[in-house]
Amino acid sequence: MFIYSHEEMFIQEEYVNQKGAGKMFLEIHDLKKCYGNNSNKAEVLRGISFTVERGEICVLLGPSGSGKSTLLNIIGGIDTADNGFVSINGEKTAEMKERTLTDYRRKHLGYVFQMYNLIPNLSVKENIEVGAYLSSMPLKIDELLKTLGLYEHRHKLPNQLSGGQQQRTAIGRAIVKNPDILLCDEPTGALDYHTSKEILKLIEEVNRKYGNTVIMVTHNDAIKNMADRVIKLRDGQIRKNYLNEEKIPASELDW
Repeated sequence: MFIYSHEEMFIQEEYVNQKGAGKMFLEIHDLKKCYGNNSNKAEVLRGISFTVERGEICVLLGPSGSGKSTLLNIIGGIDTADNGFVSINGEKTAEMKERTLTDYRRKHLGYVFQMYNLIPNLSVKENIEVGAYLSSMPLKIDELLKTLGLYEHRHKLPNQLSGGQQQRTAIGRAIVKNPDILLCDEPTGALDYHTSKEILKLIEEVNRKYGNTVIMVTHNDAIKNMADRVIKLRDGQIRKNYLNEEKIPASELDW
C-alpha cells in the first residue's frame, strides 16, 4: 500500500482535476490488422476491443508475435488499422488528417521505446528539452530532472550514462511535454533486473505525480502486478481483460 504525504496527495488531486480522471478516456474498438497478401497474409490483430480510464496504468501482456507492439503503434498513430478505430478523449485518430494527427501525437502522446534513441551530442538536459519544445505547457525541466534522479547528471552526454540513466532520460524526454498518454514499448527489455525495477518505479512515480495514462507493452508476466488494468494477448486476440484487484508497488515486483 502506498502512503503519500499531504503535498503529494494535493499534487495528484490537482492533476486529476485538470485532466478529468475517472472518465472513459481511451477506447479501442474492433481493431484488425493484416500484413502481406494472399498466401503470405498474416493476421496480426483479430478484432481487439477494450477501454482504459484516464490515469490508469494499463499493461499489454503477451509473448512475441501476440500483436501487442502493433496495437501500441496503432494507439500512438504510428501505424494504421485495417478495421475499427482508436478514440482518445472522444477523438477518433483515424478521422484526423495527417497534419492534425501529427500535431496530436506531438502534443498529447509520449513514447518510450526499448532503444533509447537519444541524440548523442546533446546533454541529458538538452535531450529532455527537445521534448519540451513540442509542448505549449511543458513541465519544469529542473524539477523533472530531480524526479528522474538525473539532476546531478544533467550536463553529461548519453555515452557517459548507464543504460538505466539513458532510459530515464528517454522517459524524461517523453514526459516533459506532459502527454495525456505515455506509450512504453518494452521499456525494460534491454536492462538488468535491478535497473528494470528502478525504471518501473519511475514510470509508477510519473503516473502518480503527473496523472498521465500509461500503456505499457511487456512480455514479463510479473509486471502485470503493478498495473491497474491488464490486457493479455495471444495470436492477435484478447485472452484476458481485467482490473487488478491486488495491485502492488513496482518496488515489490519479483521475477
